[in-house]
Amino acid sequence: MRFEWFVAQRYLRSPYRPAVLRLVTLLSVLGVTAGVATLVIALSMNTGFRETLQDRLLGVTAHISLTRPGSGGIKHYQEIAQKLADLPGVRSVTPAVYQTVLLSFGGEARGVVTKGVDPERERKSDEALQRIVAGKLDFSPDADGIDALLVGKQLADEWKISPGDYVTVTSPQGRLTPFGLFPRTLRFRVAGIFDSGFYDYDENWCFMTIAAAQGLAGAGDLVNVLEFRVNQPEHAAEIAKEIQRAAGQGFLATTWMEENHALFRALRLEKLVTAIFIGLITFVAGLNVLVVLSMTVTDKARDIAVLRSLGARREQIRKIFLWQGITIGAVGTLTGLILGYAFSFVSGRYHLIPLDPQVYAVPYVPFHPSLFDGLWITVVAMGISVGATILPARAATRLLPVEILRFE
Repeated sequence: MRFEWFVAQRYLRSPYRPAVLRLVTLLSVLGVTAGVATLVIALSMNTGFRETLQDRLLGVTAHISLTRPGSGGIKHYQEIAQKLADLPGVRSVTPAVYQTVLLSFGGEARGVVTKGVDPERERKSDEALQRIVAGKLDFSPDADGIDALLVGKQLADEWKISPGDYVTVTSPQGRLTPFGLFPRTLRFRVAGIFDSGFYDYDENWCFMTIAAAQGLAGAGDLVNVLEFRVNQPEHAAEIAKEIQRAAGQGFLATTWMEENHALFRALRLEKLVTAIFIGLITFVAGLNVLVVLSMTVTDKARDIAVLRSLGARREQIRKIFLWQGITIGAVGTLTGLILGYAFSFVSGRYHLIPLDPQVYAVPYVPFHPSLFDGLWITVVAMGISVGATILPARAATRLLPVEILRFE
């Protein structure tokens, strides 16, 4: 065992230290532990929200959307979709017709977004259609020729809608009559109920066939968007440029990152602010380490003088206090990491903290602990702890043995 490490351990574990010094040492370790654990939990929660929202968004929305602004829709969409499906990185292409309508049932009415889809294509790429919790994925008309649609679980629960019920859909794209422009109103049969896991979609979205959506809008054989799913969503920006170039003039390709830019920017900013403010806890713990070592220097001044008289070098005295700071920081950091990751794992696995999905879009707090976050938290915590030893260690090396031992 090295001389410096041996003396540092004796100073930290000695039962003869003053009670105040033992208490401040314990508080220093607890401060580092609290700072590290809190930072791990907070960053795990932020990462969990970001990744959960991203996964759910990518599960029910397109990675890239191709539109033709100002043209009223996309003609010959089947040929265009077939051509663009062969581009590198593209997994699937699905046409869709979006419109905002008024949905009525049982005396209730609200605005919802209807999405006209090709059921076979959409089922393979959209997770919402893969999560039918009631009824079935069947858009075939009933015996009276009334088209079918799917509604979200939240909407169905609020309005007590069941498969087989009939709803009324009113489109603002009206028809012209001798008495003026009248909204177009059609009845639909609820074929099934989906649960995407994303509150906003389950509350405000409905699915129908492209033909039914075109009939409701009073449009011809047009769609207003071609939706692309790609193999690597993080590279959607590069693929979108290729899609727009291949589609030709007049088309506009937007990515999921652009459409949700404000949301993910806010989450990144929140993570930065969280790391800064909670990191101050660790900084305060570092000040406690400085206090502990400063008190130790004062308390052990005669010991230091004796060691110097016996031939200990300044560098060895400096390392004694450096090892004390490293030990306090390492114990606190390791304990904080264990507590933080344990809490994050248990809370994330068993959904211990519920949330209101109407506010947060998810029904529980998701925790996704990151190894990278743990690494930089460790580096910062240990850096603060080691940095706090500089002044006390320097003060210890400047003690003059002659002055201290003169009256001994």
